[in-house]
Amino acid sequence: MTTVSTHDDRLAGELAGLSSPAPANFQDAVFARWVEVDGPVGALYVAFTDRGISYVCPTQWVGGEQDRFLDLYRSRFGRPLRPANRAPAGLAGALRSGKGAGLPYDLRSVGDFDRKVLAKTLEIPPGEVRPYAWIAREIGHPAAVRAAGSALGRNPVPILIPCHRVVRSDGATGNYGFGPQLKVDLLHVEEVNLEETRGLGRRGVHYVASDTTQVYCYPSCTHARRITPAHRVELANAAAASRAGYRACRHCRPG
Repeated sequence: MTTVSTHDDRLAGELAGLSSPAPANFQDAVFARWVEVDGPVGALYVAFTDRGISYVCPTQWVGGEQDRFLDLYRSRFGRPLRPANRAPAGLAGALRSGKGAGLPYDLRSVGDFDRKVLAKTLEIPPGEVRPYAWIAREIGHPAAVRAAGSALGRNPVPILIPCHRVVRSDGATGNYGFGPQLKVDLLHVEEVNLEETRGLGRRGVHYVASDTTQVYCYPSCTHARRITPAHRVELANAAAASRAGYRACRHCRPG
């Protein structure tokens, strides 16, 4: 039998006397919420606040142990988690389509530079990849390629904010916060031709062009994939493309 001391009874009474209805947003201010959902290559733990999705973790990363995920979240964000009754609106559709740009995100855990990098990464369509240098150039910091890569490594919302679609300029997939194999698996699910991208990179080919439209693209661009072999031109860099009279694709915006 559990006994309660007179002191505990008195203290409980005093605390009860101080109680008042909590503000309407009290729980959201103290707790974040989480759900387990199906992802493109396995189950995911997804945490979110009243502002938006704040963290995504593949269940395999923590061995499917919910307590490890909860501890990981608390250590990174300093907030406890409690289970949610349902997933945020639009989450399942975004995971199916690979298009996460329409979801709200809570990115208060990262700085302004990181938020610019992540916002730009959201523009990369499923099935396509861009080099780290593209991210740096697009956000107005062309020399900050390494910094952009570090920001992607801190991405708290992988898969939805698709940092797996950012690769090295030589076609190699590069690093990934949850391991390089998961990055490869995600790109394969999206039907990115990694073998072609790597092969071109090894030969120093970074762009392909159409000699009929006079437009050059990144090899994974949806428009590049429509170029027939008879009209496909391989290019080493943007300067070579310009000298040959090609203009940059407005969709993939190559360098």
